Amino acid sequence: MSNHLKNQTSPYLLQHADNPVDWYPRSEEAFSKARPEDKPIFLRIGDSTCHWCHVMAHESFEDLEIAGILNKYYVSVKVDKEERPDIDSVYMAVCQAFTGSGGWPTSIFMTAEQKPFFAGTYFPKTARHGSIGLKELLLMIQQKWKDRREALLCSADEIAAAFHQHHAPASQAEEALLDAALQWHTQNFDASFGGFGGAPKFPAPHHLLFLMQQYEKHGTRQALNMAETTLQKMYAGGLFDHIGYGFCRYSTDRSYLVPHFEKMLYDNALLILAYCKAHELTGRSFYLEAAQKTASYILTEMTSPNGGFYSAQDADSDGEEGKYYVFTPEEIIGLLGQAGGAAFCQRFGITKSGNFAGKSIPNLLRAEKLTDERFDPFLPLLREYRRGRAHLHTDDKILTAWNALMIAALCRLYRCSRKPGYLEAAKKAQGFIETSLCRQNTLYASFRDGRLGAHGFLDDYASYMFALLSLYDATLERTFLCRAVQLTRETAVQYWDSEHGGFYLSGTENEPLLFRPKECYDGAVPSGNSLMAYVLVRLNALLPDPDTENILNKQFAYMAGEAEPFPAGSSMFLMALSDFLEPPPLITVVPNGEDLSGLPFVLPSDAIVKILEHPLEGYRLLNNETTFYVCRNQSCLPPMNMRQLMMEVPKQGRSQEI
Repeated sequence: MSNHLKNQTSPYLLQHADNPVDWYPRSEEAFSKARPEDKPIFLRIGDSTCHWCHVMAHESFEDLEIAGILNKYYVSVKVDKEERPDIDSVYMAVCQAFTGSGGWPTSIFMTAEQKPFFAGTYFPKTARHGSIGLKELLLMIQQKWKDRREALLCSADEIAAAFHQHHAPASQAEEALLDAALQWHTQNFDASFGGFGGAPKFPAPHHLLFLMQQYEKHGTRQALNMAETTLQKMYAGGLFDHIGYGFCRYSTDRSYLVPHFEKMLYDNALLILAYCKAHELTGRSFYLEAAQKTASYILTEMTSPNGGFYSAQDADSDGEEGKYYVFTPEEIIGLLGQAGGAAFCQRFGITKSGNFAGKSIPNLLRAEKLTDERFDPFLPLLREYRRGRAHLHTDDKILTAWNALMIAALCRLYRCSRKPGYLEAAKKAQGFIETSLCRQNTLYASFRDGRLGAHGFLDDYASYMFALLSLYDATLERTFLCRAVQLTRETAVQYWDSEHGGFYLSGTENEPLLFRPKECYDGAVPSGNSLMAYVLVRLNALLPDPDTENILNKQFAYMAGEAEPFPAGSSMFLMALSDFLEPPPLITVVPNGEDLSGLPFVLPSDAIVKILEHPLEGYRLLNNETTFYVCRNQSCLPPMNMRQLMMEVPKQGRSQEI
């Protein structure tokens, strides 16, 4: 059997191209079919590595009975949430409004005019454990569509109207938001296992970056302790893949032992940033090693020949969650020999009783120390064995926003490690975005199989500008800074809400939907609005401009209003706010032929460095050498040459080992 998905590029849609359900991609063709046939739309949103998407597909959408009901009474539409974050955002908000929660797969029932009247997530095929079955639900909605349609449509109109309301911005962005967020983290910190709250536990590295920024600026030792404990526990548990490296999506338990085995590009990018920051603040080599192992996974398994980075790897192998990652002692000893295998099992907690469905997830939760190079020579053999034992699906879409986060991470890792390979990979990926995902100042959201996806969204622009500024910080090459300025202007034209403040997720070139969402909450990744605040602060410090400053001030007012109910949910915005209220060191450089390529290695990572093209009034050469003008803590130091700079602006950190 085949449906209308066979010519799509999305791995998620292609996974269902042979379903007996007559799936359509989101298209006018689908809506045009629904109108004359007087059928509602059944919309499914997910991605190719989503475990419960797989479960529901096997239970229901490969089932001829369910397919028959859908094909008779509905027009079925499938959307890849990663290719279309705007659709995902709109209908996830709808799902939360109907049910009080959300998640994937998302199931939406709506009219051909795209007005939703019912929503949910996973449904079993038939009723189970108090949950309605999909079969019963489909037949019930079809009956109401036939007999009580007015009530359904009234519900749809009420939902649509609710999302067009605007929040009034706060009058000003205050430091109290930072204090409230720090207090929330302190109250909800799990001192035994790290992280915040109970299971499930998500990495949320941007929260850890906020805590480390507070330590860096104010010496808040407790903030650093919370971040360090969490980083160490996440690495020790099964959340980190100790065989092939890289972090999984989240932990299903409190101790980070049992993960949801899906691996996402964005999690690993943000975690590299967090581990690098911990290394910068503490000097502990463990954090740098964790960041480099994570980058090794990305560069080995998640990088395309053209330099772009793939999106994700599946939790399931051969239809079984986690099968790829778990071992028995017999397997390990058979591969490594009795002595080596027994030692490896003891080190990584691999036992006969197991810790996951009778087998063991390798972990270091009971290890005396987190690093031990004696076991590294065993890893290539175990990786090769694992690859031959089970198949692991990789979603090879290349997404602009997630690639940009990885570019920023590799730039930070380059500055921490001084290894040029990381910068080379970052530059190659940036070049791929420019050549394959960009047409002048217009970004596109995704690329696969030689084809572009939709016009870019706010997250694509904000993340890419974040990457460009990271490349500038790592190289001091003005080209990256100028490109960021160009895209900032384009973002203001396409996405800025001049009436109410804030940036819309979808721009003037995107497809109109039920409403234009503004995402402000930092979930798995920082929101586009949070990233825009961060980018605007740094751009305005590097290249002061009245238009940029005007948008920046309005953005802070808008975001402060959005963040006020729960400040801890907007960590990236809070980092921008902190830098706005207490600017990081500003170093203005008047060059005189001196090689500055090593400068990023010796300055604080948060320092803002301006390179003048030539001396200006007030910025003259001292001793006819490259001269540095340093301003920090609301005061400026006398001009200095390189030797004095190294003494006046030391790198933070101290050498300690775990």
